[in-house]
Amino acid sequence: MSGASRIDATAEASLQDALAAEHAALWCYSYAVAFLPAAQLGQARQDEDAHRTLRGQIEQTLTQLGARAVSAQPAYATPQPVTDGPSAAGLILVAETDALAAWRSVVERTADRELRRAALTALTDGTLRTARWRVVVGTPPAIPVFPGRP
Repeated sequence: MSGASRIDATAEASLQDALAAEHAALWCYSYAVAFLPAAQLGQARQDEDAHRTLRGQIEQTLTQLGARAVSAQPAYATPQPVTDGPSAAGLILVAETDALAAWRSVVERTADRELRRAALTALTDGTLRTARWRVVVGTPPAIPVFPGRP
């Protein structure tokens, strides 16, 4: 992703949206780990690290393109109160699902081969993370038919 050539405004906007989704995912993970049971903490931290890496790659790419990266919000609204392990896993599932939608948008809105390849990798890796959390939450199927589709 870091060597992406000049991309058009639509692709850049979708990349900014993906960055915003990565910021939100990181916030959700940092909030959720306070409620997750010990057995899920290792996976949560590993998934959080994956989002941190993606965030850094997007920021680097946008900087190389001469674009100012969107900033993280100081806090985000959760769709449901987080009070225990199951609700924390549900929040993580929402964050992963939102990130999938953002990465799918990047795939659909760029003609740049390198950016499309990187977005497809992020979408694929995110689908696996989402599948794990869908199993934890008990939301079948583990892998939706069209990952990232609203």
